Amino acid sequence: MKYNPRVSSSRRKSRKDHFTAPSSVRRVLMSAPLSSELRSKYNVRSMPVRNEDEVQAVCGTYKGREGKVFQVYRRKWIVHIERITREKVTGRP
Repeated sequence: MKYNPRVSSSRRKSRKDHFTAPSSVRRVLMSAPLSSELRSKYNVRSMPVRNEDEVQAVCGTYKGREGKVFQVYRRKWIVHIERITREKVTGRP
């Protein structure tokens, strides 16, 4: 049973809402979980990612690597992190 009748469970509508979301909503959707120390300090499980935040990659080829966020590109759903860069096919960073 649905908990909230005003929220659609349709895959089609959910995908449309996700991909056409405005920047203010993308900010919340692009949140990241906090470490255990920060979680106990702020009493919050996750927060939106911002510039100058120190983050750690938790999956992928860069798993475990840490770096500082230098750009959050909400339109493309991308977070740019220092020292975590992927080379293009042409060989340029």
